[in-house]
Amino acid sequence: MWIFPESEIFSMGLWSFSIGALGAAVAGIILANTDYFLAKTERATLEYLGDADLQTISEESRTFKAKELWERKGAVIMAVRRPGCFLCREEAAGLSSLKSELDQLEIPLYAVVKEKIGNEVEDFQPYFKGEIFLDDKKRFYGPQKRKMMFLGLIRLGVWQNFRRAWKAGFEGNLEGEGLILGGVFVIGSGNQGILLEHREKEFGDKANLTAVLEAAKKIKQSGSH
Repeated sequence: MWIFPESEIFSMGLWSFSIGALGAAVAGIILANTDYFLAKTERATLEYLGDADLQTISEESRTFKAKELWERKGAVIMAVRRPGCFLCREEAAGLSSLKSELDQLEIPLYAVVKEKIGNEVEDFQPYFKGEIFLDDKKRFYGPQKRKMMFLGLIRLGVWQNFRRAWKAGFEGNLEGEGLILGGVFVIGSGNQGILLEHREKEFGDKANLTAVLEAAKKIKQSGSH
């Protein structure tokens, strides 16, 4: 019968615990890089978005129903996660690269933000070639608002997005709320409906520009047959 000294038993236990903790950490990182822990998306309806109260961002602020944005000509709308985020600025610049083609289709490009802090919206404007409105009730971020917190720091895709935007020369700051994820919508005129709904699944998850433009081409202008 073998008898181990207490010190060896303690060392073996500590080693086993360390191996178990390391295995759990590795398993956690692997799971974090799948879609298993991502917030589930509830798709918005045209009525839900259309009933949103938006505010113009100017000295003479006015409040109006969001459906005014697309009733006549449809619209492409970006729900900005955070104007100061360099990843959001990158996506805004990408959508703005479609502006000339959208103008030819007579389809406006808009953005909504959750809050207005200091000059954050004004500093975002150079990256975005469309009007920006305030959605302080965060309707365009719902119906089920999705957040990404510490999980974003261990997702490989997020770090790849950071690197992509950084290499492209985009910079930003940490001002404002940036955990509630945003998205992009292509909405048809009248009651044509939502033709594309891209929900950001992680920081820097951009809408596919080709898909955005193809959806925009399906918009039927008010009065057309």
